[in-house]
Amino acid sequence: MVRAADRAKRPARTSVWLEGKAPRGGAGRGGGQPSGLDRDRITEVTVRLLDAEGLAKFSMRRLAAELNVTAMSVYWYVDTKDDLLELALDSAFGELELPGVGSAEGSTDDWRDQLRTLAVGYRALLVRHPWVSPLIGTFLNIGPHSMAFSLCVQQLIRSTGLPPHGQMGAMSAVFQFVYGFGTIEGHFVQRCASAGMTQDDYFHQAMSTIREEPQFAAHYDAAAYLMEARGGDTVEEMRERDFTFALDMLIVGIETMVQRG
Repeated sequence: MVRAADRAKRPARTSVWLEGKAPRGGAGRGGGQPSGLDRDRITEVTVRLLDAEGLAKFSMRRLAAELNVTAMSVYWYVDTKDDLLELALDSAFGELELPGVGSAEGSTDDWRDQLRTLAVGYRALLVRHPWVSPLIGTFLNIGPHSMAFSLCVQQLIRSTGLPPHGQMGAMSAVFQFVYGFGTIEGHFVQRCASAGMTQDDYFHQAMSTIREEPQFAAHYDAAAYLMEARGGDTVEEMRERDFTFALDMLIVGIETMVQRG
């Protein structure tokens, strides 16, 4: 356990995975820990609290109360709140089902199907855990689950036949698109829940407000035309059509660049 005074004197952190504080094969931190706790349990409860209350309200005191222990007991297992958030982030990435993982023969699916599967899973993760997206940009993300995801992405893009100089660009095009789409979707879902409204009610109320403002009338008409053209009776259906179409365009783009060779 590291004392608060010692934590304050330490230089700027790099990553819990680089500082020898998160063994990849075990949950302990040595002898003398409070009984009834382990790092996996603490991380699990952290994820649950972040899902329920959000990143802004999370604190070590709140976590300790949920675990029914003192805050100092938690510090037997993690030195700082940032270390714990980084562990929670990697734990969330462990929920992803990675194409071909767990099969001795590997997957025989076409790379397009595998890429769609991984993109859909990544989007769902961002929506299910809205706190994940800001942490992705905060931490280094070299935990075992994050690295497994990253390596899977690299293997998939390599299997497309793109030349090496174009593979990083393809990864960015697909997965930064999914990151942005899933982040906005997750925040919208969270906002609707906070307002006590369904996504459809929230959306229609917002559109009605825009329609009633004269300076926005032309924009509303154009938006209404596009929404009718894309189809879908609900917000979720419209969003699903947009995501699928955009992902298909990216896959066709990859195919085109491979043909250019």
